[in-house]
Amino acid sequence: MATKWRDIRHNHSPEVEAEIAHRVKDAARVMTLYQLREARNLTQVSLANVLQINQGAVSRMEKRTDMYVSTLRNFIQAMGGQLQVKAIFPDAEVGIDQFEALAKPQEEDEFGEIQTQSNAPENQSNREDAVNVSL
Repeated sequence: MATKWRDIRHNHSPEVEAEIAHRVKDAARVMTLYQLREARNLTQVSLANVLQINQGAVSRMEKRTDMYVSTLRNFIQAMGGQLQVKAIFPDAEVGIDQFEALAKPQEEDEFGEIQTQSNAPENQSNREDAVNVSL
């Protein structure tokens, strides 16, 4: 005769039950882009409209394992979120602000050149609309 799941579950110690609950909670905090989009109740078509791309491009983005930070940031922002990048060490977490310039809309100067963090005037604040990225 087959063993029922509820009978197996009742045999776990409280410590094992706590570990199972912890793993389930951790798994819910880590999602693929597809799972994240689904959890936010968005369709590929609606996301494509916000990103001004076609639905097939959204599908391909969801399947990619490697992409530019700016592409990932745009995808997350289109869903209403913010992307944060931080380095996690055993003794500390450090936010990486190198990508903040990506979050600002690019503006042309009087010579038609795109202003970035490296060529923007020093008195101009590049930290106003910062996006932190967490991978």
